[in-house]
Amino acid sequence: MKSLLRTLTILALAALPYWAHAAESSTPPPAPSLEQRVAGLEAYLGNGDPSATLKDAKGNVTVALTPAASTAGPGHNGFMMICAALVLFMTLPGLFLFYGGLVRSKNVLSVIAQCFGLAGLVTILWWAVGYSFVFGKNLAGVELLGFIPIGHIFGGTEYFFLNGVNSLPNTDYAYWTSQNVFAMYQLMFAIITPALIVGAIAERMKFSALMLFMTGWMFLVYFPMAHAIWGITGDMNGVWNATASIKAIDFAGGTVVHMTSGWSALLLCLILGPRVGFGKKSMAPHSMVLCAIGTGMLWVGWYGFNAGSAVAADGVASQAFMTTTLAAAVAAFTWAALEWILRGHASVLGFCSGAVAGLVVITPATGFVTANGAVLIGVLAGVVPFLAVVYLKAKLGYDDALDTFGVHAVGGTLGAIMTGVLATADANANLSTNLKDIVGNTLWIEQFKAIGVTLAISIVATLILAYVVKALVGLRPTEEEEARGLDITDHGEEGYNYNS
Repeated sequence: MKSLLRTLTILALAALPYWAHAAESSTPPPAPSLEQRVAGLEAYLGNGDPSATLKDAKGNVTVALTPAASTAGPGHNGFMMICAALVLFMTLPGLFLFYGGLVRSKNVLSVIAQCFGLAGLVTILWWAVGYSFVFGKNLAGVELLGFIPIGHIFGGTEYFFLNGVNSLPNTDYAYWTSQNVFAMYQLMFAIITPALIVGAIAERMKFSALMLFMTGWMFLVYFPMAHAIWGITGDMNGVWNATASIKAIDFAGGTVVHMTSGWSALLLCLILGPRVGFGKKSMAPHSMVLCAIGTGMLWVGWYGFNAGSAVAADGVASQAFMTTTLAAAVAAFTWAALEWILRGHASVLGFCSGAVAGLVVITPATGFVTANGAVLIGVLAGVVPFLAVVYLKAKLGYDDALDTFGVHAVGGTLGAIMTGVLATADANANLSTNLKDIVGNTLWIEQFKAIGVTLAISIVATLILAYVVKALVGLRPTEEEEARGLDITDHGEEGYNYNS
């Protein structure tokens, strides 16, 4: 009996630290003081770090605020949900109306179906692995098989199937926006990027071939590029990754979205070859009205694209809103003015092309430049893509059906360069975080490095994928099917029923 009592006493004494810890853990945190609550409110209004607002004399963070740093802010969340909807609005229906109006009537539904199909396909990939590959970080430093630097290609695996992606912020990217909202916002970028390629190969690529090609393209091009530029451990994220090997900047997708899609589009349309009858019969847009409506939708949606890339309703977002407006309007006017000077008239297509070119070129710079920088970018966007579309395309003879290369590849490349030249901390103080010594100095060199990487990835991946898909399912319909139109041959429908 005494032995049993001794044993129980020893066990009880041994358990005392655990009981004490359990009691300590169950003790609720102290209620925040008025000073802490005000500091938290100030952090929310200024889109600052709420966990670092109260520090002692040595700079150490004092008692954590309640609610903690991982609580989303309703205003920023609401803004980002609206921006996400606006970016989706750019594809559905903005892009498919813009592209749909520019093709012949027998192919209008094929463009719509391709945009819808990509929206579904990319969403599935994003849910399964895409978000994690781009914005995760647990693969940093990991080498596959001991020599493949997988951590430099993809971010991580921790968010596969959106595991753990809930209403709490991922503070690597935003202090006050829920991670599930951020993930859906970035999904809309992933949807529109491959859809842009549709413009170059419109009217002559099978739906099945396009879906298969884009599946591979997302893994070989979009996910690695988006991680490199925007991922917290990305090798070209100069703003937030202090150890980035290329200290480039891209606010909303000049390299990630427009250069990747534009340069891939050029190579894919060359591999496909021209449309049947190209250069011999008219292939004029079947509805400039639809094209103009789509352009207006793109312009409106682009505010979500650019201002939303601040990931908060803050001063950076307002700067992006202003520069987006200026560049788009100036470019539309400049393009149409060139037409008037050179051809004697300003066309609606010219206004539409100029507006989209302005939006493309300002995209990488929008949150980094001043109003004057945006106006200069608008002028250049109205001139350089105009020359590519009107003169370069005619001289080289490639069949870029809806000018994806001339506007997005040329425009995106121009935008990346001008971002390096015109970016200033006066427009965005975040440029001083890791880039203080090169902004306004050698940043343009880093931009050229990023351009080179983007070109290499886009071109090599497109070349490989195009020939793999060609061998598996073929790229084009037969000449007879193409002559009938992809609406009928791919989808069994017609965009317009003239007999009803």
